[in-house]
Amino acid sequence: MNASTIISKVWGFCTTLRDDGVGYGDYLEQLTYLIFLKMAAEYARPPYNRDVGIPDHYNWQSLKTRRGAELEAHYIDLLRELGTRSGMLGKIFTKAQNKIQDPAKLSRLIAMVDEEQWVVMGADVKGDIYEGLLEKNAEDTKSGAGQYFTPRALIRAMVECVRPEPGKTIADPACGTGGFFLAAYDFITHSGNYHLDKAQKAFLKHETFHGHEIVANTRRLCLMNLFLHNIGEIDGEGMISPQDALVAPSAQSYDYVLANPPFGKKSSMSFTNEDGEEDTDELTYNRQDFWATTSNKQLNFVQHIRTMLKTTGRAAVVVPDNVLFEGGAGETIRKKLLATTDVHTILRLPTGVFYAQGVKANVIFFDNRVASPNPWTKEVWYYDYRTNVHHTLKKKPMRFEDLTEFVACYNPPNRHERKPTWDADTNPEGRWRRFGYEELVARDKTSLDVFWLKDKTLTDLDNLPEPDELAAEIIENLEAGLTSFREVLSGLSKGA
Repeated sequence: MNASTIISKVWGFCTTLRDDGVGYGDYLEQLTYLIFLKMAAEYARPPYNRDVGIPDHYNWQSLKTRRGAELEAHYIDLLRELGTRSGMLGKIFTKAQNKIQDPAKLSRLIAMVDEEQWVVMGADVKGDIYEGLLEKNAEDTKSGAGQYFTPRALIRAMVECVRPEPGKTIADPACGTGGFFLAAYDFITHSGNYHLDKAQKAFLKHETFHGHEIVANTRRLCLMNLFLHNIGEIDGEGMISPQDALVAPSAQSYDYVLANPPFGKKSSMSFTNEDGEEDTDELTYNRQDFWATTSNKQLNFVQHIRTMLKTTGRAAVVVPDNVLFEGGAGETIRKKLLATTDVHTILRLPTGVFYAQGVKANVIFFDNRVASPNPWTKEVWYYDYRTNVHHTLKKKPMRFEDLTEFVACYNPPNRHERKPTWDADTNPEGRWRRFGYEELVARDKTSLDVFWLKDKTLTDLDNLPEPDELAAEIIENLEAGLTSFREVLSGLSKGA
């Protein structure tokens, strides 16, 4: 059976289950359990003869031979039991639950998974199936899964700029469903970039990627996504930690960090107050290796990512606008980042590209350096892909082609040889411009929130975006404003 037939069959059954109220996320979860069990059964046979650690009573055959209520009860037992195991097995089945209440449909799903030979199926086919479902799940706003899914076009552009090399380590302290790892894997294995020898292939499969993801279901999807793309082993430990990355310094330093830390400004923990109501308390991380103590989650991630890097390490990180302009701890962190690392590039992103609404974001590219009495940042190059740019998730999503001009300006083969497209006289509309270190630190609060292009929607009434695009942008801006006001109100009520 060819790839497109398998994909359409898997998608078709998803539609059937949606009629029963089973969303993309729940379907993905059940598909993860069943494909893993089927692959374990395939690995148990020659020529592999590998024992993944699944007891005979809970193996793939045990699901195929049961029907009706007996199947449902056995499946629930199986999920609970396998979640107690160690290694990759336990990580995939942690807190696993059955979401398909109709045993007949569960039986049909088992039969569909059983028809395929998953181990020998091409990684690209398995990956297409899984990545496709992950994207659909992200689009499903009710599921809230969009916050764990970074647009693949943006990820690819970031990876194309950083150009990770074979034999080097890549980390993501908030890895979601593993998008950055897969894009880096695709880049390194592309024959136009590198030709890998046996040792480099083994390093890529087992030692390159290191992630953290605290949400159990997202971590499960990430592990399976990587595994289906031929990263890691079915009987291995898995390279995604369930620990909160911000709690302690990383035990290892890395060559690259590629990340889109979760949006939502404040770190907080929930508790029940003396009136019996659920309340939240701001969570700060008292780390000796941090420049400033703050409850701003993104600022903490920026600090943490800098500490994760080797002295020759490089980072590309998605951050919201507040990281570029917030005072107090924000100013301290920006000054330190500019001084101790080479912050060389900032990509300003438009609204309408993330599944979480009201997000205004940027990508900061910086290279770590050894300690020095002089600041390492000499100039920061900005690419303004926000002003006069309009994207919507459904009608006009951002594609990789939209970012190729930025990648060309970045000049990945040698970023030290760049040419601005902006010129005050000859091209005032140029999106690519550099600002010197002294110019930036002289700004109020060392704000890196820099714009220079005129917003044409304020002056060119004949070329306004479509009404639905305008409405979507207004909603995005209102959502962003509301989020900020809620945080201010929360802070005021805490101080009262």
